[in-house]
Amino acid sequence: MPQSLPELAPIEDLFDPTSKAYSENPGPQCLAIAERGPLVWYAPWQAWIMTQMPDIMDCWKREYLSSDFYDWEFAPPRPTEENWNNFEKALVGHSLLADQGHHRLVRRITAPAFSRNVVENIQRRLEPHVQKLFDELGQPESFDYIEEVARHIPFISITAMIGVPEKYWPAMKRVTMTFTETWNPTISEERRLRAQDDSNKAIDILQEVIAERRKEPVDGDFLSTLLKIEAENEKFNEWDIITLILALIGAGADTTLVAQQWSVYTLLKNPDQIPLALESADAFSNAFSEIMRWSGNSKMGFARYAPADMTLLGQEVKKGQMVLMMPHLKDHNPEYYDNPEKLDVRRVFEPDVLFGYGPRFCIGAALAKRQLYLTLSELFKRFPNLSLAEEPEKSLEDHNSVVFKTLKLNTNCN
Repeated sequence: MPQSLPELAPIEDLFDPTSKAYSENPGPQCLAIAERGPLVWYAPWQAWIMTQMPDIMDCWKREYLSSDFYDWEFAPPRPTEENWNNFEKALVGHSLLADQGHHRLVRRITAPAFSRNVVENIQRRLEPHVQKLFDELGQPESFDYIEEVARHIPFISITAMIGVPEKYWPAMKRVTMTFTETWNPTISEERRLRAQDDSNKAIDILQEVIAERRKEPVDGDFLSTLLKIEAENEKFNEWDIITLILALIGAGADTTLVAQQWSVYTLLKNPDQIPLALESADAFSNAFSEIMRWSGNSKMGFARYAPADMTLLGQEVKKGQMVLMMPHLKDHNPEYYDNPEKLDVRRVFEPDVLFGYGPRFCIGAALAKRQLYLTLSELFKRFPNLSLAEEPEKSLEDHNSVVFKTLKLNTNCN
């Protein structure tokens, strides 16, 4: 008689990113689900998990899965064009995620707006705001970094980047806090619509700022560069500019908050790496990828949706099902990294997929890294003897990342 195959343990017993065990040490769970196969059904999320880097990179490169949120089987109905509000006009009509061809066009023609020169100009505009934030903090014996610093950075960055006048700051601050709720079907309809209203108000502000900048462009300025690109490309218009800025807000709000707290925590747990990481903006660019790898804070990954019934990596995937690409599953795998438990900010990443890959590499990656470098440089300049006041308690509530409830630091100034 043929021998029966051993019964596999339920996936949920091996992999639970909402668990305390995962928050304390995600490596074993990540390795366990990756070993189950290249494409694994995960019932708690009603989604497939793509586990292997060659498959993930191929999916990024060929874009055979949909990036359109409204193609998800559980998404709310797609709004019809005649009923679009301004938010829907930007995120449905001009979505950088949904239209692959237009996304590639936008990436190609807007490259000058993300050039090194423009990024350095944004840093110069951002720097006095960051310094003011630390001036207001003063020289306390201890403080909560998340509450006193990290929560303010997304708003400071976006206003400095696009030059939002101070009179508009309250409304813009609100949208940086709620933007990621605008398409989240897991929250109440009322809450989602309130978030969309915040975005509509922000779009009104952006249109006013754009009108002002048309009259008085600034050489080397991010928004002025986009307006110059608009004038030279008939397939790129004001709504593309608005959508691009909203995309940067979406990418820079929650993710910036996570990156801020984990960067500080990681460097304080590995103080010998601080001078190496902050040696220069270029050094930090590589160091940040290592910080995120070492921290193991990711839970979900990059969402895609099956555009039709299909056979994918040996599995039958139904139209509308979510496929989560999860490159972080490899981050503590010794087959990928020597001594994966060791933080080495000079570790070489070939390729570096922290911000995506190929046509879906995050267009704002350089901006994100630069704002982090600026903030951390200021932090450790002000408080060279900084230390953790306590081991921070992790929150299990965030759906996408392991985060801290607080991050209390001692300045040791005296």
